[in-house]
Amino acid sequence: MHIDDTLSFVLAGGIGSRLAPLTGDRAKPAVPFGGKYRIIDFTLANCLHSGLRRVLVLTQYKSHSLQKHLRDGWSIFNPELGEYITPVPPQMRTGERWYAGTADAIYQNLYLVERSGARHTLILSGDHIYRMDYAALLDFHRAHGGVATVACMEVGTDEARSFGVMTVDGDHRITAFTEKPPQPQSLPDRPGRALVSMGIYVFDTERLMEELTLDQGRGDSSHDFGRDILPRLIGGQPVYAYPFGGETGRVSPDRYWRDVGTLDSYYRANMDLLEPVPPLNLYQRDWNIRSYSRQCPPSRTVPGESGTEGISINAIVASGVVIAGGSVQHSILFPEVTVGDESHVEDSILFDNVRVGRRVRLRNCIVDKHVTIPDGESIGYDRERDAERFTVSPGGVVVVPKGYRFG
Repeated sequence: MHIDDTLSFVLAGGIGSRLAPLTGDRAKPAVPFGGKYRIIDFTLANCLHSGLRRVLVLTQYKSHSLQKHLRDGWSIFNPELGEYITPVPPQMRTGERWYAGTADAIYQNLYLVERSGARHTLILSGDHIYRMDYAALLDFHRAHGGVATVACMEVGTDEARSFGVMTVDGDHRITAFTEKPPQPQSLPDRPGRALVSMGIYVFDTERLMEELTLDQGRGDSSHDFGRDILPRLIGGQPVYAYPFGGETGRVSPDRYWRDVGTLDSYYRANMDLLEPVPPLNLYQRDWNIRSYSRQCPPSRTVPGESGTEGISINAIVASGVVIAGGSVQHSILFPEVTVGDESHVEDSILFDNVRVGRRVRLRNCIVDKHVTIPDGESIGYDRERDAERFTVSPGGVVVVPKGYRFG
């Protein structure tokens, strides 16, 4: 479709400090999500279904887990046909420094852009949860003839403070762009609503290379697309806003997009999947979300030693899970979790290989990999006690870190 003339970059090097301790040993795009995925799988699946086969994933912070996931789950393209999903750590080709901003990350890899011969460059983030047909975005960009196109969506003005806010004319041309304004401007016909950038950009490649080179010479630049590149372009060049959710042909128009950059937003996005009709459709067969899935036996529920039946109510239960006389309600269990006799797990997310002992109570928890919770333990019922041992989010979600050992 757009295989030959588009090069895609996925920015996947963020520290993700607001997701700590889930990012203590992994980059934010590698954080598990939804019972079987990693966050980056959603962006990569969008590339796959949009016909984009040349994808560079710019890694940096604690990238081993992410690179292993790309190797195991995304080695699906044929390099003999010029197809690839390739991780690119900082190469130090332009100086001895790490990626200093979103624009600088692309600038440090301009040689890859030049070598690709691509007419258009698509820039994506690896840490958002959504489905989107990038082919429709590229068609929009070509039809409007601008030097750049920014994917956008409507949010409330309070929420808009965390994003780049734009003003557009009747032809979707952006007339103003402000990064994270304290008082976002409402849409003229929608009081209380603002148009914000999704951090998804299409550039004409030649203009992108010119702008990034000029940006490097500016001492006052933070080398960021939202703060520096786009505001300067919009002043003198045609830059357009592409409305997210307009691509109703191949993707169901659920218009779901979440920045899962905080523990509470990450938790809520997972819980969204447990709605009777989830706002994000994971079940559209021609737009499935691909991931790496290791071989595990089927999940099962069995009676415990007490004779209590193992039960699962409104839960996502991955392969290899055994609920042995315990109860799991409104929760997400990743592969090879075990829940012991007379234990109760509610409103929680348990990562791979979590072992829940007998008579355990868990509520409003995220438990990272390889944690064994001893018999009789209770988490999520006493906030003061929880805060002495674990991270507790502003919304009250208790996070047990990877490999935590109970005293």
